[in-house]
Amino acid sequence: MDISVSSNTITLNGNIKSIGDYQQIKEIMDDLIKTNKHVIFNIKDSISITSSVIGYFNKLILKDNVDLQINVGDEQLMELFEDLSLVSLFKVKKV
Repeated sequence: MDISVSSNTITLNGNIKSIGDYQQIKEIMDDLIKTNKHVIFNIKDSISITSSVIGYFNKLILKDNVDLQINVGDEQLMELFEDLSLVSLFKVKKV
């Protein structure tokens, strides 16, 4: 997994699959939300997302009032967000 940050946008390449991936995402997001309450998260090619990352995103939106928008590149991941009824909450778009 490779993550890059530009302004309020995070771009992730590779699969989200381990607790280490979650920790890396959390550290980067925690830093970013200190100065940005609107964050765009681009998940280019991951086919899945861990429950810990979903829970963390949920907390950011519902508790910390972060305006999070997720753009996904993979159809399978888009279907997962649809199955979990998270498209509206996470503002998920297929790009």
